[in-house]
Amino acid sequence: MVSAQHNVEGLIFDLGGVVIDVDFDQALHIWAEYSRLPIEELRARFKMDVEYECHERGELKQSEYFKHLRELLELEANDADITSGWNSIFVGEITETVNDILSVRSRLPCFAFSNSNPTHQIAWMADYPRAVSSFHQIFVSSELGHRKPERAAFDAIAVATGISLAAMLFFDDTIENVMGARAAGLAAVHVKTPSDIRRALIEIGLL
Repeated sequence: MVSAQHNVEGLIFDLGGVVIDVDFDQALHIWAEYSRLPIEELRARFKMDVEYECHERGELKQSEYFKHLRELLELEANDADITSGWNSIFVGEITETVNDILSVRSRLPCFAFSNSNPTHQIAWMADYPRAVSSFHQIFVSSELGHRKPERAAFDAIAVATGISLAAMLFFDDTIENVMGARAAGLAAVHVKTPSDIRRALIEIGLL
């Protein structure tokens, strides 16, 4: 819970699962057309592994990560085919949350922080202009060189915004990221539904 006395000077929102709905199973169904493996085996093999994390830090280029996916999922697909599946994970804007951000952004700066990669960034920037434009600034792990829940990622955002970590309120749907944020000194809310965000914004007097 976040108390009304908590000194919040800035809000940070995760994108995927908080502002934009995502479904990785959609990618697997598309990639299944290019693999001899059944969908159940693709689900078992596809993970946020070391290569996935390196790609999100900008340490692994798209071509290198796609090569990894070809080998991992036994895909007979070119980069365009893989990109088609890769970008299909984005389902739609979570309208309730975007509306709440738009309601409070004039009172507190609102930032997004996404563990993402250049291919996905191009997709969500183009497909969800209302959500993207609701933020004063968007931080992307592949540009920062650090990803949640790494302390260095939160430190970099504090430097860029000029707002101390103790004065930030962070929203994320992944508990590991929430715990990492709290360990770094941020107040953090584990988002399961849009009502978790609204409740926190009410508790600090913004709604």
